[in-house]
Amino acid sequence: MKNFDRSSKLFSTIQAVTVAACGLLLLFGSAAIARAQGSPADPTQAQQAGAAGQQSATPPDQTDTGGPAIQNGPIVIPRKKESEEPPPPPAPAEPKIKNPDGQTYSLTVNVPEVHLDVSVILDKNHQFVPGLKPANFLVLEDGVEQKVETVRIQQTPITAVMLLEFAANNWYVINDMQNAAISFFRSLRPDDYIALMTYDLQTHILADFTNNKQVIAEALQSLVIPTFSDTNTFDALYQTLDRLSRVDGRKYVILIGTGRDTFSKITLDKILAKIKATPNVTIFTIGTGALLNELGVGGGMREMNYLQAQNQLKTFAAMTGGMSFSPLFQGELADDFAAINNSIRNQYVLTYRPTNMAADGSYRRIKVVLVDNEGHPLQMADEKGKPLKYSVISRDGYNARRAVE
Repeated sequence: MKNFDRSSKLFSTIQAVTVAACGLLLLFGSAAIARAQGSPADPTQAQQAGAAGQQSATPPDQTDTGGPAIQNGPIVIPRKKESEEPPPPPAPAEPKIKNPDGQTYSLTVNVPEVHLDVSVILDKNHQFVPGLKPANFLVLEDGVEQKVETVRIQQTPITAVMLLEFAANNWYVINDMQNAAISFFRSLRPDDYIALMTYDLQTHILADFTNNKQVIAEALQSLVIPTFSDTNTFDALYQTLDRLSRVDGRKYVILIGTGRDTFSKITLDKILAKIKATPNVTIFTIGTGALLNELGVGGGMREMNYLQAQNQLKTFAAMTGGMSFSPLFQGELADDFAAINNSIRNQYVLTYRPTNMAADGSYRRIKVVLVDNEGHPLQMADEKGKPLKYSVISRDGYNARRAVE
């Protein structure tokens, strides 16, 4: 009986230990299974799960900012797909054109431009009138108004030729010529270039262009005994203009003589054509023998020839924008050459582009008129309000360029 009781107790103890051991195994097994199910297999999934947990933990902002939603997660840039279309072919190279023999050529377009020298002189005292504006000049070319672009006053040294009639015809005429030449010589400035020529039957060059006044003075002193009595004025003026055509810049001719022509090979028409064709030359004339004509020495045909000769001198001057004088007495020469100096050294230079662009070499006639702001003829008055007469002196025309020169 006692052995049975001991066996029963031992069996109960073994059964209790077994149950406890099974309970512990069940407890540890359940924890391992729960841990296996709760832990992520991939670390990336664990990070995403943690970020999701934070987002769910943070309460969303209920305010609508009106802008696009911003993703706080990583930005995934998709890989650029390779273009299936082939790239376009490159542009063809521009053809290179070579000039013959490797020469360099350029294209130049010449736009004609006219430079017009204009003197405005008071008739009473031959004073130069300053202060005029471009709007005061009305330029007509063949009757068509031209637009004056620029107006400036030019004060420059002069380049001039003294062309003197020195012939054995009359002592009074020679004396007038010498007095006039000396008066012009005294008006020269150190930077003026002067040449001296005389004519009778032939043309003589006594001094080439120089600014040495001593050379000019010696040449004038050599005019003592004339040779021929003939005066070929047209030939002498033609040769002078021909020489001046090879000199650059503005040139002047101071022609001092009676204007009579005896045996010139050049006719009046030819010398007028030569004057028209010679650019940048202004002729001033001083007529000699005016007192003899007033006294009636010779009379009749001689007086008619003198008047005709003086008209020719005036024509030469007027065509080129110069002035002509016929002084009776020596005392007038100072005023005459003062007027010439005012005209030469103080003058307006007008620039305009002609409306007639034809390069036909035709002769274009020019007329210059002074106008006020309203387009009416300009009126001048002195300090007392008395009207003043004035003269506008300029060339009467020019030859247009030809297509090929």
